[in-house]
Amino acid sequence: MAVKFDLIIRNAQVIDGSGEPPMRADIAIQAGKIAALGSLENAESLAVLDAQGLILAPGFIDVHTHDDLQVIRAPEMLPKISQGITTVIVGNCGISASPVSLKSELPDPMNLLGTTDDFQYADFASYKAAVNKTRPAVNVAALIGHTALRNNHMDRLDRAANADEIAQMRVQLRESLQEGALGLSSGLAYASAFSATTDEVKNLAQVLNEFGAVYTTHLRTEFNEILAALDEAFDIGEKAKAPVIVSHLKCAGAGNWGRSGEVLQKIESAASKHPVGCDCYPYSASSSTLDLQQVTSDFDIVITWSEPHPEQGGKKLAEIASEWNMSLLDAAKKLQPAGAVYHGMSEQDVQKILAHPLTMVGSDGLPVDPLPHPRLWGAFPRVLGHYSRDLQLFSLPEAVRKMTRMSADRFGLEDRGRIAVGAAADLVLFDAAQVKDSATFSQPQQLAEGIHSVWVNGVLSYQNKKMTGERAGKFLERQRDLRVGFY
Repeated sequence: MAVKFDLIIRNAQVIDGSGEPPMRADIAIQAGKIAALGSLENAESLAVLDAQGLILAPGFIDVHTHDDLQVIRAPEMLPKISQGITTVIVGNCGISASPVSLKSELPDPMNLLGTTDDFQYADFASYKAAVNKTRPAVNVAALIGHTALRNNHMDRLDRAANADEIAQMRVQLRESLQEGALGLSSGLAYASAFSATTDEVKNLAQVLNEFGAVYTTHLRTEFNEILAALDEAFDIGEKAKAPVIVSHLKCAGAGNWGRSGEVLQKIESAASKHPVGCDCYPYSASSSTLDLQQVTSDFDIVITWSEPHPEQGGKKLAEIASEWNMSLLDAAKKLQPAGAVYHGMSEQDVQKILAHPLTMVGSDGLPVDPLPHPRLWGAFPRVLGHYSRDLQLFSLPEAVRKMTRMSADRFGLEDRGRIAVGAAADLVLFDAAQVKDSATFSQPQQLAEGIHSVWVNGVLSYQNKKMTGERAGKFLERQRDLRVGFY
């Protein structure tokens, strides 16, 4: 008796994630997997969708998110699934939702993830269980944050860890990796980790080699000393025999504009000897907590939230300082704790970094920000529409590769990021002529155009700008030794 598939998608232009050109094909889905691929006109199915020549690609993988708690708090994950994203990687920049035990106040920048009450996962296994119980609309894979580990085992974060504290952190990291965590992330630019020595991070990163896990890093600086910060990252990865991913690579600060060539050359040189890559978001502005060290008049800084002065959200720091008749720095101090968007990059540098063959795409969106950077809702359609189609920075198959196959391979998600028989049926159907980001800095919470349908583990979850009501995401454990086949 012939197999009756769950769904056949007919007449699609299939971009499989490898970077190869599109091919006209039908795809059959059975039990959450891609069961057949090719010409399936005689096959039987419970349901059929005619793609009418639209592009069918693997579901996008957002390699750089801070959705750790959002996947549990707001499991519909509309900002992500509406872009065609089917998997989010959480725990970036040294901050993760687990393992976390708070002794007192939530240290900055862990407050980017949520409030003190949201942190309920003292071990990684409980976080993984919570994700699976909630069943968000997207899959979740997780890194372990260096700052989170420091928070758990140190009395204060403005110093280096001692040998006993490092030993305790290593135990907790090892337990998490045994539970399927992807690796370790650091955020050495932040005050809560800046005092950590290179040796402290090296000692932790050595645990990664036991599992073939990855080291990702928000560099110690993305400003003038970026080359030295890259050297530190590569040194840590090489000593640990762990692949290195540089988070949200950028040349930050007006004095740094135009340096993307030498930065990328440094990364290429390191990658010739050791597995190295990076991710990038497609905007020339960053967003984080309001950092006094980044306060400058060289470019616009927009306040997105402020605990003591919420009425200032949406205004430029320079306007606020003028109204209050004080310096930029004094105004920033008065606003804290607060969040900000920094228009501190050169568009030419962004394009060079985004186009580089070693660069993946990540959004770095902040879901709890009341006025989020538009990357939260628009990063992936912006790459497809603005950068690939309109500016022709790279081909559409290459844009898809940067969002799918490359990302899955680098993080050891073997059955994701590709259209192939046996792979998970995470898929996005989109109109290459119409796809574009709608989110802006003034109105950031806007659905993208041109995303027709999104399937997660074979379940239709989003179609025609609406959630279907079905959520089929799950926790994804690291599936292989990441030292093999990094590129």
